[in-house]
Amino acid sequence: EETLVNKMASGNKRAVSERDMEKDTSDVIKPKKKYRKDKPWDHDGVQHWKIEEFKQGDMQHSLLDESSFATLFPKYREKYLQKIWPHVTKLLKDHGLDCQLDLIEGSMTVRTTRKTWDPYIIIKARDMIKLMARGVPFEQANRVLEDDVTSDIIKIRSFVRNKERFVRRRQRLIGPNGDTLKALELLTQCYILVQGSTVSAIGPFKGLKQVRRVVEDTMKNYHPIYHIKTLMIKRELMNDPVLKEQSWDRFLPKFKKTNVQRKKPKIKKKKEYTPFPPPQPESKIDKELESGEYFLKQQERQIKKKELKKLEQTEALENNKMKRNADFIPPNEETKQDDGGTTEEFSLKQFKKKIKGSFKGKLK
Repeated sequence: EETLVNKMASGNKRAVSERDMEKDTSDVIKPKKKYRKDKPWDHDGVQHWKIEEFKQGDMQHSLLDESSFATLFPKYREKYLQKIWPHVTKLLKDHGLDCQLDLIEGSMTVRTTRKTWDPYIIIKARDMIKLMARGVPFEQANRVLEDDVTSDIIKIRSFVRNKERFVRRRQRLIGPNGDTLKALELLTQCYILVQGSTVSAIGPFKGLKQVRRVVEDTMKNYHPIYHIKTLMIKRELMNDPVLKEQSWDRFLPKFKKTNVQRKKPKIKKKKEYTPFPPPQPESKIDKELESGEYFLKQQERQIKKKELKKLEQTEALENNKMKRNADFIPPNEETKQDDGGTTEEFSLKQFKKKIKGSFKGKLK
């Protein structure tokens, strides 16, 4: 009994000591979090994903080396670029960049200087001259230099092999009087230009992503009107505060892709290969030699030809007569038989007898 009591007392002491240890450890700070402190700039009102504007004076030192980019432009853009180039130089000078237009070589060059205060502006300037070479007007191309705006050049020629089909699908993207393209520009807030085998787009990142998807699907034979409908529905749902954070799958239309039946191409069977050439076709003289006409005199040949003509004429006359007289030949009428096997004549005689018998009965 004493041993049991001692064991219970020791167990209670251990339990009490474990509780005390837990309390002590809760108050002790872990070694990893020892030097962590509350940041005064990190609070609930801070927007972590906001891109702050890069201003002049943020970069303390100048660039160590010069960077330059050059792009070629087609000859039909030469007059326009020559006219607009003073405005380009003025705009790039504000950002501390230098530019050059080479009409002999047909190229535009952009390079950094010691006055450049934004390290990324050279990439933006490169995109601007690329767009101008593609046919984008300067008024739209200079938007690329802004922080929230970027550009995308989509190559569409590799999607379709057939040139006629490619032109048809590209026209589908533009739409009648450019209505489809205008609708896309309004919904995506991007400037879109279809030029040759490329589509140039300028706008925010989200809008460019949507434009690329629409353009690629259009070239893959998916009509852009389906994307326009979904974008319109999404824009309305974004304005609704209740549905803003919910799933939109129930509202978005689901279009099924239908395969149109087309004529199957006729597969020509390949002939078996033979090393020997095909037999030479018989000439007119060979045929005359076989029939024996070759040895006949000219008068005899003419007489034979006349006889053949007469035979053909007589056959044709007989066939024509048969066709004319076919309408006047009466058709074969089948005589109907009763169940007993008698013809219509016998049935009439029986009918007369019946009528006579009925009259005799009435007279009596």
